[in-house]
Amino acid sequence: MQEKTSPGQDASGSGSADQAPDAAEQQPVKPVIPAAAAKRANASVMGMIIALVVSIAAFLPIVLMNPFPKSDGFRPDIDVSTVARNAADVAGFTPVAPETGDTFTSNYARWESGSGSGVPTWEVGFLTPNDSFIGLIQTRQANPTWLLQETGNAPVTGSRNAGGQEWELRDSGKGNRSMVLNYRGTTVILTGPAKLDEFAVLADAVVKSMESNPAATVSPSATPSP
Repeated sequence: MQEKTSPGQDASGSGSADQAPDAAEQQPVKPVIPAAAAKRANASVMGMIIALVVSIAAFLPIVLMNPFPKSDGFRPDIDVSTVARNAADVAGFTPVAPETGDTFTSNYARWESGSGSGVPTWEVGFLTPNDSFIGLIQTRQANPTWLLQETGNAPVTGSRNAGGQEWELRDSGKGNRSMVLNYRGTTVILTGPAKLDEFAVLADAVVKSMESNPAATVSPSATPSP
């Protein structure tokens, strides 16, 4: 009697000749991106690149106009004497230009018209040997309100002799102090967080500068400080 075979087997029991290939032999299917989608993706990338370039171009001039200091020890040094001579005509007096040698350096010197306060002033900023700061303000039109504003409403705490003159000492106890002198027709205020001995050195140079210049003529309309 002849044995029947299943449809998927030949008489010897083996699989059919057209059996499907192994999974390892199948080729991977590569995804295909439509041309329109690829174009949109490329456009988005190019848009971001263009926006970045435009942003850099916009900020680059600002960076170039504000260069960093040449080194950590960079200190601007202003020729105070020259600026003071240029300001003398409009000031009505010879602004002080303290000679401190190489111990102090100046980072600004200017004449302020007093459009906001009503008191025109000569102003100089000094960087001290201990890397602190003292600001100098000189005017011939001082008044009590202006004086309080410039000294931070600090109370009078004593006096200090410098350059042979008695300076009024004001200290708020909050890190800043001021020395005030009414002399030869003008009022000079030194103020900042520097040490008192540095104030004394600068105050001495201020007095010497004032005594080497003609005394200021006080305007009749000026109100003297107390």
